[in-house]
Amino acid sequence: MTTQTRTMLSAAIIATGIAAATGASAADRIPETQAIRNVVLVHGAFADGAGWRGVYDALTGRGYRVTIVQNPLTSLADDVAATKRALDRQSGPAILVGHSWGGTVITEAGIDPKVAGLVYVSAFSPDAGETSAQQYEGFTTPPEFVIDAQKDGYGFIDLAKFKAGFAADTSDADAAFMRDSQVPINLSAFGTRLTNAAWRSKPSWAVIATDDKAFDQKMLQHMAKRINAKVTNVAASHAVFMTQPKVVADVIDRAAREAIPAAR
Repeated sequence: MTTQTRTMLSAAIIATGIAAATGASAADRIPETQAIRNVVLVHGAFADGAGWRGVYDALTGRGYRVTIVQNPLTSLADDVAATKRALDRQSGPAILVGHSWGGTVITEAGIDPKVAGLVYVSAFSPDAGETSAQQYEGFTTPPEFVIDAQKDGYGFIDLAKFKAGFAADTSDADAAFMRDSQVPINLSAFGTRLTNAAWRSKPSWAVIATDDKAFDQKMLQHMAKRINAKVTNVAASHAVFMTQPKVVADVIDRAAREAIPAAR
């Protein structure tokens, strides 16, 4: 066996191992000619970017270059700035994805010329001039979701309600870890008015968790309809970005393929 043959065989074995770990197959690999090969993932409140690991693995296994934003959750402006820094590093057009509060962030940041499409994962999608808090008007938040506001203006999800309100479809151990590693958000961010609404000029997709207890289901469906998003419903909790990574990755992949004509 020649050195070249051994190298090619080793590469094939490694590629097979990666595909097995991520659920990707050779048929899932994106073609070399595909225009949109970059994905930027934006987490929401009370969590951090590590929750995207399953989606990251699924997408990188298909050949995408994936960047995960770590929002400081100190203000809308700060989170948009963090997202802009990630977009500036992209080598070409990208799909911008946001979970929950991250939907507000991508709505503001998504006017960036590198953004070819938007994916909302059980997420806010305000219009320009609106706040995230306004999206609740006319809807009733399920009683399982309770925010524990602190004296300094930051908020956590109530510890006793965390699993029921945020991650009901995870194990007790995983829910406990998520509960105890929460990233609090400056609650004033929910009252900040947006300057831009990227969904007015960029194509949008939405993944809606049908067992989400952080939002009224009617609210999620209403927001998705208003932005003319292509909707995928999946049985999952608000932690859908963690518990249904393949479904979320499939929608992102679809967005990257279908948004190609809109890439700019």
